[in-house]
Amino acid sequence: MTFDPEAPLERLVGKRTADGLKTLGLTTAASLLRHYPRRYAEPGELTDLGSLENGAHVTVMARIVSTTVRQMRARHGALLETRVTDGTRELSLTFFGKSSGFLRSHESRLVPGRTGLFSGTVQLYRGAPQLTHPDYWFLDEDEESAEEAYERTARPSPIYPASTRIASWKVANAVGVVLGPLTAEDLPDPVPAELLAKHGYPSLFESLKSIHTPATVADAHKARARLRYEEALVLQAELVRRRALTVDLPARARPRTGGGTLLAEFDAALPFALTDGQRAVGGEIAADLERPHPMQRLLQGDVGSGKTIVALRAMLQVVDAGGQAALLAPTEVLAAQHARTITTMLGPLAQEGMLGGADNATRVTLLTGSLGAAARKEALLDAASGRAGIVVGTHALLGEKVQFADLGLVVVDEQHRFGVEQRDALRNRAEVAPHMLVMTATPIPRTVAMTVFGDLEVSTLTEVPAGRTPVTTHVALADRPRWMARVWQIVREHLDAGELAYVVCPRIDPDDAGAADDDGGEPVDVDESAGPRPPLRAVLEVAEQLAAEPALGGAGIGVMHGRLAPADKDRVMTDFTHGRSPVLVSTTVIEVGVDVPAATVMVIFDADRFGISQLHQLRGRVGRGDRPGTCFLVTSAEEGTPSFERLTRLAATTDGFELAQLDLETRSEGDVLGASQSGRGTSLRLLRVVRDADVIARARADAEGLVGQDPTLETWPGLAAAVRARLAEVDPEFLERA
Repeated sequence: MTFDPEAPLERLVGKRTADGLKTLGLTTAASLLRHYPRRYAEPGELTDLGSLENGAHVTVMARIVSTTVRQMRARHGALLETRVTDGTRELSLTFFGKSSGFLRSHESRLVPGRTGLFSGTVQLYRGAPQLTHPDYWFLDEDEESAEEAYERTARPSPIYPASTRIASWKVANAVGVVLGPLTAEDLPDPVPAELLAKHGYPSLFESLKSIHTPATVADAHKARARLRYEEALVLQAELVRRRALTVDLPARARPRTGGGTLLAEFDAALPFALTDGQRAVGGEIAADLERPHPMQRLLQGDVGSGKTIVALRAMLQVVDAGGQAALLAPTEVLAAQHARTITTMLGPLAQEGMLGGADNATRVTLLTGSLGAAARKEALLDAASGRAGIVVGTHALLGEKVQFADLGLVVVDEQHRFGVEQRDALRNRAEVAPHMLVMTATPIPRTVAMTVFGDLEVSTLTEVPAGRTPVTTHVALADRPRWMARVWQIVREHLDAGELAYVVCPRIDPDDAGAADDDGGEPVDVDESAGPRPPLRAVLEVAEQLAAEPALGGAGIGVMHGRLAPADKDRVMTDFTHGRSPVLVSTTVIEVGVDVPAATVMVIFDADRFGISQLHQLRGRVGRGDRPGTCFLVTSAEEGTPSFERLTRLAATTDGFELAQLDLETRSEGDVLGASQSGRGTSLRLLRVVRDADVIARARADAEGLVGQDPTLETWPGLAAAVRARLAEVDPEFLERA
């Protein structure tokens, strides 16, 4: 019978086992075969019981020391306690029953001297770890013969990621049911034969056999290396293929012109010199715009590196060449901020048709969903007629009624907030494909960029413009009143100097069940790894408390969050910017792009519940003028915990690229690539973008060779099928997100 990778597990292993596997996200034969062991227990090797963490679901290999059964005194029933050891430490296994008779089946199997696998959730009882009603399996039972028992115990035992519904060895048994009858012909190999030979990798069939039932741990490692490379190759093949298709599309060249242009006059009026990095990256983008094929470029840079100037200069080059530029922002607050900033920076150059406007001026138009009917009609007319050289907007730009006279460049700010369909919707507004510039303020290491943005050329700004002052960051303990009193005193000192303060909270209302979700953006990046914590602080609650804070007496307090009407958001930001409400209590809606030079101090509540990159973006909102910034990370995490350590490391550096590396080390790639794409914590099984940089680079080069020979990949049906399966399994936005 031909192997069906989509065969439901219920049909293959039975409903009870399939229901347990479903809790691990495993529903088909293929998904089970790709559920790889987490580690292997060598024959005779016992688990270090000193490494167990409270609350963790574990599978341990240990030897039974003793088993006793006794009646309980405090309540009816009996208790069976088995003590197991790793040779140094002991662990208690407890079972409860109505009477000792109900525990006899356990007592007959849990015999001192036997070695087995024991699976359950670690709990502390009187300070000592124990497993209550653990599942267990012995190496010397359930075998058909002594020979098979010896063979089983002589091999490494795979330990699978498991759950409370299904133990590791039951996963192994299910894998055996599916894998056992297969042959090499049943498993088309995604890795072409020439690449297997080139790198000395085993076939897919051999690799799956070796990773699930290895003769030695070395065999398992060899299989794991091949499967890791396969993962990289499939991903890179799709990214390279996408780039190849884009490169062949026609686009209208937007060449640089001579003096008297918007770009030349803008450059001449700049009150500061561009950094070397801005000039170099600007040159790369300008050259791309001059080609008759669409630019596909990622512009990344740390907080305050000057990406907006680079993007604006690219937009002006396109406008000078007779085209239009559209800037797509994720929130109305940020879209309005961009429109104001660009209009201010251009000055008379943005005042087309107005008194005092330059002779060659253009118009900057804002288009958002909250515009009134008259304003929206005028904005749509500006875009369709070409009167507006630069159109700034949110998702409203993607509406069917939005048309452009000649859309030449699309700038996407904070790319991770937009997906493939949204990007393509704006691209389709042009007769030919417009050039595309993607911006991200979250610095990512090169290997991550290669994995996530593999279809984009990458430009990186590493310098900070002259005059930008660094932000000093301090960690403050929320449960120490004297510390918090000093924080508010310092905020008061900034206010007395005519400066402004942000106070950031992870949710809007105390009654919210979860974190804030602003303007259709992403929820706050909550880190729950540290276990139970006090309730998250909320904007409305904190604003009320600060109104009664003695140190802030008399200071106006504004409130900003995603549920406010757009007009109210504008009013709040205007009041804040002009100092009428010098303290702004906000959710993460102000995370990216909001630029208020007078804002110099920020207090972030529940800082341990945010990701490192998000905290770095938030503190980038202060110190943007000529005065230094100060940021307080307020936390309830205990000193010495991993969460507290993350904050201290963040406070010690302002290098966004160093922090991005730290973010990858302390959180899974799933967080970096977007955990929501696949329903798992990470859509990568074995590949790790930092650790496996060399594997990614090798797969990238191989994929470029294959796509160069056949952009459809149909020459290698196994690889083409794997790419299709990958795209079906993972939301296509995976390929577009940071």
